Amino acid sequence: MSGPDRQAAADRAAADAVHAALISRGSEASPQPRLEATRRAVELLGDPQRSFAIVHITGTNGKTSTARMIESLLRAYGLRTGLLTSPHLLRLNERIVIDGEPIADRALADNWDDISPYLVMVDAELAANGEPALSNFEALTALAYASFADAPVDVAVIEVGMGGEWDSTNVADGDVAVFTPIALDHTRFLGDTVAEIARTKAGIVKPAATVVTAVQDATAMIELMNAAAHNESEVVAEEVGFALTDARLAVGGQLIDVRGRAGEYRDIFVPLFGEHQAHNAAVAIAAVESFLGDGTQRLADDVLAEGFATVTSPGRLQLIGIEPSVLVDAAHNPHGAEALGRALMQSFAFDSITAIVGVLADKDDRGIIEALDPIVDRFIVTRSDSPRAVDTDELAETVTAVAGPDRVRIEPDLAVALAEARDEAGPNDAILVTGSITLVGQAMLIAREQNWML
Repeated sequence: MSGPDRQAAADRAAADAVHAALISRGSEASPQPRLEATRRAVELLGDPQRSFAIVHITGTNGKTSTARMIESLLRAYGLRTGLLTSPHLLRLNERIVIDGEPIADRALADNWDDISPYLVMVDAELAANGEPALSNFEALTALAYASFADAPVDVAVIEVGMGGEWDSTNVADGDVAVFTPIALDHTRFLGDTVAEIARTKAGIVKPAATVVTAVQDATAMIELMNAAAHNESEVVAEEVGFALTDARLAVGGQLIDVRGRAGEYRDIFVPLFGEHQAHNAAVAIAAVESFLGDGTQRLADDVLAEGFATVTSPGRLQLIGIEPSVLVDAAHNPHGAEALGRALMQSFAFDSITAIVGVLADKDDRGIIEALDPIVDRFIVTRSDSPRAVDTDELAETVTAVAGPDRVRIEPDLAVALAEARDEAGPNDAILVTGSITLVGQAMLIAREQNWML
């Protein structure tokens, strides 16, 4: 092995050790509903989150795609950007993006080494007060903010981990607070109604910030308006302050027209599929207009085209294989599954679709399957390696109750399920892997290891 290869291997091992250290702090599925612990950590680090501007984004579905669009547009304008998203598909580095690229292994490890002594100090203070140590996501948030300050970046697009009010990312003050559609999800932590969930998510609204929101359920919109009024913040709502006026299929994506805050934008190519992604793009435009010119400056057409041309959204209706077509989508709740179903019908014309599904515990598995049932011809029930994955026999009972026994079979091994589905598929058939982000990530890893991933 050459010197550079040895160094790359050492750097990768060091980055993987950071991931292991975070995992040792517990599961991200069980967050600590508090801010003081993260606030103390970043305080000891010199409040790195105050060294750059912030666009903060929350919602139930579409957060990551919209965040990626916003980041790409800001970068096209010549700003040095940071991007924090959750969760990752293959490696931790994907979640901390600097100037369009996942953080380098060595930078990730060095930043972790820099902040670790301070995290230990906070852990000791928490223990003295009878509180749990910093959680996985609390430590990750501190790492991301420190990494962005070290880069340094001009602006960071920050996706919440869960909720908003007590999410650890909320130790930062967003100049623009962005809301994608809010629906039921994480009800154990966020509330049993859309209104309760919206109230928690509205916690990211800070004094004098601009609130940019997609179309919302009426009860959710009331909560956002209340939060904005309390913080003397301007609200820019889809269909009022801006709107998607047209979307039509194009090779490799779609062309959209948007009425923005500062002008009309026509024939914008977005290399993503589905009407929901067209609406996400409209929200992203309004957010960038709000950030760059307080909604008064029209975005340059060439920069807008460049920004959208480079957008990717891994794991969101992504084609990872051909002959046969294999698509992955991280839909993990009914709202996301409904958007996935509409996108498949609008953007593709397959003869049949086989869905390989696996769901995590505490998710509305029946709601997901009911949303997919009208567009799927057969289901293969499997599970990811996650300890939270629902047992295949248990999930198969739910799928069978919706789709009928003739359309369902069980294959606990995802690699086998993929191989069988690909062998059985006709030239114009599709295989869809969906139900959880962990399942999608594992499918992509299998495709890469077997050398059929695009």
